Formats: sequence, structure tokens, C-alpha cells
Amino acid sequence: MPDAVSGTTGTTYTPGASTTVERKDQGSQKDMFLKLLVAQMKYQDPANPASSSEFMAQTATFTQVEKLEEIAAQNASLLALQRSSSAGALVGRTVSYTDENGATKSGLVTSVRLGTDTKEATAMVGGVSVSMGRITEVASTSTPSA
Repeated sequence: MPDAVSGTTGTTYTPGASTTVERKDQGSQKDMFLKLLVAQMKYQDPANPASSSEFMAQTATFTQVEKLEEIAAQNASLLALQRSSSAGALVGRTVSYTDENGATKSGLVTSVRLGTDTKEATAMVGGVSVSMGRITEVASTSTPSA
């Protein structure tokens, strides 16, 4: 096992030691950050205190991460809305799809079941539920007017 290395501020680094942090809800992440920040301030070396700019940089970084997570959540919502709109536009159209056996089939889309964050939307094609990812071609069913 590797030797521990002592720092000049009284901290010790042990190679190979790891800490696993599970991802939890946003509230607990904020609480953990604040607890760590308070602990860092509480146990800092009085002869060599951390600068206020370090604390501001940590706070700014945490704020940036929070905002990026908010943007990611908004993008996921927009993507779900776009998928719903695209799926709804297939109703009444003829589509081609690849079935579970790899064969290409086609039929009229009679309805669409919208997906969730974890489940993909499906289209009812000739009485068969088809995942949107299996659809390979979309054609209009309208006939040209004479």
C-alpha cells in the first residue's frame, strides 16, 4: 500500500483512498457544498488563512454548475416537447419501419403514444406498436388532386 503524504497545513493525502459521492437531489448538493465551505473556514490554519478570493471562486464555480444543470433540464424539456410534436405529426401518414426480426414493414400510423423521460414514444402502425427509433421512412398518404 502506498505511503501517506503529509501536507504543510496538517492535511494528509493517502493515494488509493477514494470517496464515492452519490448524486442526490439539488437541495442536498447545496447543503453539502455549504457544509464543506463552513468546515473549510472553521478548520483552516489561523496562521495561514485561505484568501477570500478562493472562497469567492468556489462559490462562483458552484453557481455556474447550478446554472448549467438548470439549462440542461430546460433542454431536456424542450427535447421532449419537440419529440411529442414530431410524433403527433406522424398520425395519418404512412411509415416504413424495421421490426424486431430486421424485416422492413410499412403501414398507416393511426395513433401515437407519447413517451416519458425514460421511455420512447411509440406509433401504432397497422395495429402494431412501433418505437419511433425503428421508423425509417415517412410518406404522405394524401392523393394528388386532378
